[in-house]
Amino acid sequence: MQEIPAGIISADGHVCEPANCYIDYIEPKYRDVAPRIVEQPDGTDAFVVHGMKRPIQLGFIDGAGFTVTERNNRAAKIRFPDIREGAYGGRARIPYMDQDGIAAEAIYASIGMGLCMHRDPDYKNACMLAYNRWLQAMCSEAPNRILGLAQTAVLSVDSAIEDFRRAKDMGMVGMMMPGRPIYEDYDHADYDALWECATDLGLPICFHILTSRDGSLNMPHRGHEMNNFLGIIRAVQDVVGLMVLGGVFERHPRLKLVCAEGDAGWMPHYMYRMDHAARINAEGGIIDGLSKLPSEYIKSNVWMTFQDDPTAFHAVDIMPHQQLLWASDFPHTDSTWPHSQQLLADHAAHITEEQRQDIMRENAAKLFNLPAGKKSWRMHEAPV
Repeated sequence: MQEIPAGIISADGHVCEPANCYIDYIEPKYRDVAPRIVEQPDGTDAFVVHGMKRPIQLGFIDGAGFTVTERNNRAAKIRFPDIREGAYGGRARIPYMDQDGIAAEAIYASIGMGLCMHRDPDYKNACMLAYNRWLQAMCSEAPNRILGLAQTAVLSVDSAIEDFRRAKDMGMVGMMMPGRPIYEDYDHADYDALWECATDLGLPICFHILTSRDGSLNMPHRGHEMNNFLGIIRAVQDVVGLMVLGGVFERHPRLKLVCAEGDAGWMPHYMYRMDHAARINAEGGIIDGLSKLPSEYIKSNVWMTFQDDPTAFHAVDIMPHQQLLWASDFPHTDSTWPHSQQLLADHAAHITEEQRQDIMRENAAKLFNLPAGKKSWRMHEAPV
């Protein structure tokens, strides 16, 4: 990989998977049922996934930069040709990144988020392998700017290890994990071999919101539907609690875990609350299987991405800022594009220049082992 140019490294960007993503790259056995774009009765296009009841609308995957009214109007009549090519094309994405001052992006799936919850393990595995092949081709168009995170269905520990090794060979920088595995949970000792593999390969394990039924937008909720949206962060909190309290980081002190798009301002209180629970249940707060307070593992092994979360920048006085990873979330509805520079100038005005450089670039470079060098840059400075 060539050295990444000066500028911000967004730790969480997405694609809007194109019509051929799965059909052209999936193994022949599944080609007839591969996820595909299908015209809906209302005339819009949507992704239809075999075995999933609800089509996935395109308008909110490619929703960055629109007002609520513009986005709703667009979603009501959207066809795939309306999707901006920068949402799925490597070279076509670069002007959008340059406009926002983004030097490089770590790329997560979008349709693949829903696939993480698919109930057919073999189908899920075939789709994720197809996506990885497509993503490799996309990233190859700008390998020092667009950085792929492969998906794994975790059919078994052995198959997941093969997925990790294959991803490394493909040039991926991390692994996008299902929020819940198929069999035993991630703190089970059977997964130790996988965590050893992830550590040896230098691939962070990345848990994005909306990749677990626990945090699904389709789950029953109380009151206003927005109340369900406010609860999606809980699923990534559960993963952190599971891995910390289950002793995974005690056994694998170099394993890196990312909570993606779950915000970060809540983490100082979460660490305090976990330590508080430990102290009232064990002398000195050292519970069975651990040698330190729970918060110490979070500080050394867990990173969080966030975009529009000013509380995260105000948390730098009560947690290590090296855990914080800023991201633009382009091209999703929740993205800060094309106003990221203005937002960051406001949200990060009170922190030091070193902290800004770390949160917006250096932390991601170290986490994903990127050839970023020590390149100074200024806000509003686009990469060249």
